[in-house]
Amino acid sequence: MKKQILCAGRLYCDLVFADAPRLPTLGTEVFAPTLSLRAGGGAFITGATLAALGHPVWQFSTLPAAPFDTIVLTDMKEHCVVATACKPAADGVDPQITVAIGSQSDRAFLTRADGPATPDPASIRFSDFSHLHIGELRTLQDMPVLLEMARSAGLTISLDCSWQDGYDESVVDLIAAVDVFLPNEREVAALATIGVPEACASLTVIKSGMDGARARMRNDNAWTHSPATPVEVVDATGAGDAFNAGFLSSWLDQAPLAKCLSKGNDCGSAAVQALGGAGGLKQPIGSGQNLVDAVLG
Repeated sequence: MKKQILCAGRLYCDLVFADAPRLPTLGTEVFAPTLSLRAGGGAFITGATLAALGHPVWQFSTLPAAPFDTIVLTDMKEHCVVATACKPAADGVDPQITVAIGSQSDRAFLTRADGPATPDPASIRFSDFSHLHIGELRTLQDMPVLLEMARSAGLTISLDCSWQDGYDESVVDLIAAVDVFLPNEREVAALATIGVPEACASLTVIKSGMDGARARMRNDNAWTHSPATPVEVVDATGAGDAFNAGFLSSWLDQAPLAKCLSKGNDCGSAAVQALGGAGGLKQPIGSGQNLVDAVLG
């Protein structure tokens, strides 16, 4: 039986524009041939991928305001992510929406985040779970009690960074307190400008896109690196979040770092071959086989 996982963080309805010839610039207009509406946010995409890999997953988030809550709840059900710990947005709160624009080489996001990312942590019984994954550093900054409550219940904790314009020194202690920290290269560079060590957490995993990923324990001197296999990119949205799931699935099984990185790269590759961060979990790649089947071998 796989370990039960709680995924906490912002939950959005993603408007995904894919296959754009380039990212927009001020004063110009770009036409994308594809648009989809899907549940989004790092916590959900990681959770959906973990569920596809066989883990029981609960989402701990505030739902986007109506009418987008219906879209999100439907998507969560399709991906076997349990929504019973989620709560509706308060009256007067704007819908949480992300406009994701993806090209073959990169992606950009425009997001409205309003209200608390999660319900009151007192509403969840942490002892029902084995692991807590927090989808973005900002959620942990806003609700540091998540660390205390999860630790008291004996959970291991992972944390994605997620980009934000401006970090402050207060994040050092938060990052150092988690078991696994999963930033990308841009986020690591931004954190370095405020003095955050590259290997601040007990285990730091740095995602490098097409160059794969590397991992290092805090007290080790050397990084373990795993290259990514080149694939055709349809939509890069959520690739890092899907990587998180692959890595964590193996890490929770106490696999060697090299195997954890390889599994993460496989899940990230699956995600970029379909629309939406969790879309790669259902896309056919042959006679009835989906991408997660390929990842699992």
